[in-house]
Amino acid sequence: MPSSQIIANGQKLEVQLPCAIEQFLVSRQLLPRSVVVEHNGEAVAPSEFRTRELRDGDKLEVVKIVAGG
Repeated sequence: MPSSQIIANGQKLEVQLPCAIEQFLVSRQLLPRSVVVEHNGEAVAPSEFRTRELRDGDKLEVVKIVAGG
């Protein structure tokens, strides 16, 4: 499998493609239910994490959801 680069939160990262957003999150020790994801400028519904594929050069913004009160 060829290695490719994506940019996540402004940082270049090597990833193995094909890779869905959910796989990427798990590989970074992030629980898919605990984050909000923007993929190439578009908000991604959690229901799409498993099927939305990353491509070389894609940009992700991943924000952890923090409960407060």
